[in-house]
Amino acid sequence: MPEYPLRGLVGRLAVCLLLIVPFFGTREAAAAPAASEPAVRVPGFWDPRRRPEKPDLSRISVIRFLTETDYAPFNYAGPDGNPQGFNVDLARMLCEELKLACTIQMRRFETLIPALNGNQGDAAIASIAATGAMRTNVDFTDSYYRTPARFVAKRDSAIEDPLPERLEGKKVAVAAGTAHEAYLKSLFTEAEIRPYPSADAARLALRRGDVDLLFGDAITLAFWLNGTDSENCCAFRGGPYIDGRYFGEGVGIAVKKGNDTMRLALNWALFRVWEQGRFTDLWLRYFPVSPF
Repeated sequence: MPEYPLRGLVGRLAVCLLLIVPFFGTREAAAAPAASEPAVRVPGFWDPRRRPEKPDLSRISVIRFLTETDYAPFNYAGPDGNPQGFNVDLARMLCEELKLACTIQMRRFETLIPALNGNQGDAAIASIAATGAMRTNVDFTDSYYRTPARFVAKRDSAIEDPLPERLEGKKVAVAAGTAHEAYLKSLFTEAEIRPYPSADAARLALRRGDVDLLFGDAITLAFWLNGTDSENCCAFRGGPYIDGRYFGEGVGIAVKKGNDTMRLALNWALFRVWEQGRFTDLWLRYFPVSPF
């Protein structure tokens, strides 16, 4: 099965600690939000105290990126057939920063890693989760985003900070059989957990008012909250929750195993576009409602 972070990965002291996001700060949106809305938070996965050194790029003349054909808005074919999306734009930024030529080829997801290992590309940027299983086949750059979990409530809900001790008897919708359900059952034992057959059904239950809260994948929920299907019913509450045991280790760019030159070059470029604020600009373009 393709290892998409958004497709299928998805005691109380532990939960409180997990409310602290384990990346290096967030940046607020430059534009001031409406008074009733929190500022948009942009994650930062790079430690400003650990500036990577620029590697020797003399042996690299071009980076051949591979991406997937149909995973909007991260990577997809635009009206003219050319690759578009968050991952594609980020890849182009990295090439600009490295001052290298860049090509981006779209392929079916299941062919990406074989193509990479067959020297048909240098790096795969396609929202690939850096799982232990994937690391046996390829190496990864530093993570450039993660897929946190979060609670969502109706806008008029009095629940502001859904800590375990505050959810006794509260009805929480979740997609059945997911890591999100397992997380609730393990740590939110006082809540009344209501599994639904799909994420769509869980979201509908919240919108109808059948439950007090919804718990699920924050990136999917961010797009739902920002879209028309939610009917502007709801908003994030608390979190984010980023326990790697449940929600994965993050998303990185895959390179052929042992290709440290390419991996280090991309790590340096990722740090640079974040440091310059370009990553923040890109994030806000695609995530006006931030998963974080």
